[in-house]
Amino acid sequence: MPTVVLVGTLDTKGREYAFLRDRLGEAGVDVLVVDAGIHDPVGLEPDVSRVEVARAAGADAEALGAAGDRGAAVTAMGAGAEAVVRDLHARGRLDGIAALGGSGGSSIAARTMQALPVGVPKLLVSTLASGDTRPYVGAVDVTMMYSVVDISGVNRVSARIIANAAAAIGGMVRAAPPALDGKPLVAATMFGVTTPCVTRARERLEELGYEVLVFHATGSGGRSMEALAKDGFLAGVLDVTTTELADELVGGVLSAGPDRLEAAGAAGVPQVVSLGALDMVNFGPRETVPPQFEGRNLYVHNPTVTLMRTTKEECAELGRTIGRKLAAAASPTAVFVPLGGVSMIDVPGQPFHDAEADAALVAALKAELDGRVELHEREEDVNDPAFAVAMADRLHELIQETRRDA
Repeated sequence: MPTVVLVGTLDTKGREYAFLRDRLGEAGVDVLVVDAGIHDPVGLEPDVSRVEVARAAGADAEALGAAGDRGAAVTAMGAGAEAVVRDLHARGRLDGIAALGGSGGSSIAARTMQALPVGVPKLLVSTLASGDTRPYVGAVDVTMMYSVVDISGVNRVSARIIANAAAAIGGMVRAAPPALDGKPLVAATMFGVTTPCVTRARERLEELGYEVLVFHATGSGGRSMEALAKDGFLAGVLDVTTTELADELVGGVLSAGPDRLEAAGAAGVPQVVSLGALDMVNFGPRETVPPQFEGRNLYVHNPTVTLMRTTKEECAELGRTIGRKLAAAASPTAVFVPLGGVSMIDVPGQPFHDAEADAALVAALKAELDGRVELHEREEDVNDPAFAVAMADRLHELIQETRRDA
C-alpha cells in the first residue's frame, strides 16, 4: 500500500492527528507519523520522534522546549522535519505527505512539502489557507485546505474537514500516474509583451518533438519553472522572459527572488536565455505605484497593471547580474540579444523605446560573460519570428549535443 507521511506538532495536535491517521487507515493507505513538536506527544505515539527530528537539525528537543523561544523552535523543527522527510522520500517510504496546522505547524509542514519534488502529493489543512498562501505553497504543488475552525479538538466541523482531507490525500497517492507520450519537456518563460516570440518558439519546438511548458513570468511562474529544472523534469529551458529580475532589482511586485536564472545552470540543464521584458518593472493599479517613482516613464498596461520603464543605470545593473549568473552556469548556455527591442513596447514608436538604456543593458551583459557562454546578437526585436525560431533551434542543438556527450 502507498504510504502517507504526517508531519505535525503532536504536543498540541496529537489527538487531531490520531483522528487523521485513523481516517487514512480506513482509506486504505499506510501512515508514518513524524513528530515536530518540542514537548511530549499527547494522544498519539509517532513513528519518528521529536528527538530524532530535532537531532536531524543539529538541535536538542529538550533544550528547545526549555528555552521557551517559539520562533527558534519552529525554525529548528522545520529544518529537522525537512531533513527527515527528504530521507524518507529518498528511501521510498513516502508516497504523499499531509499535515494539520495553525501558523507554526503550517510553517513547519510547508517547509517539508516544498522540499519534495513536484508531483509528490502534498496536502496542508491550515487555518491560514483563506489568506495569502504564497509562503506555504512556494513554487511547488502544495494543496491547501482551509480548516474553517481552528485545529483544536475534533468536533462536527473539524471531523468532516479532516475526513475530507484524508480522502483527498488517500485518493492522490492511490491514483495511477498519467500515461505520457514520452516527449522531452522544455520550459519557456513568457509575458504579454513577449507572447508572439514564445508562441512561435513553442510551435518550432513542438515541430522538433518537444512538449513545451510555458510559464508566465509573474514571480511564481519563474520560481515554478526553476523548481522543475532543479528536480530534473526538464530537458532544456528557453528563458525568453527574464523580466522578474527587473522587479527584484527595482522593487516591483513580480520578483521571483534573488536566485532567479540560476537553477537550470546549476542543474546542468541546457538553456537559451534572452532579455525579454527587461525594459519594465511591474506594479499594480496606477495609484499603487510607490511615490518615489512619480515622474518616471509609466505605462498603464491595464486597470490592474502599471509598468515602469527601467533606466539606463538599472539596465546596466541587470546586464551585469545576468552576465554573472550565466557565466557561473554549469550547463550549456546561449544568450540571444534582440538588438531591435526587448519587448513589444520597446521598439521604435512605442512608449518604452529607449535605445540608450538597451545599449547599456547589452554592454554590461557582454562585459560579464566568458567564453563558455555563447553570445548571439541579432538585429531583430524579441518578437520577430526569425529571432524566436533561431532560439528554439539553438536550444534543440544544445539538448542534442548534451545527450550525445552523456
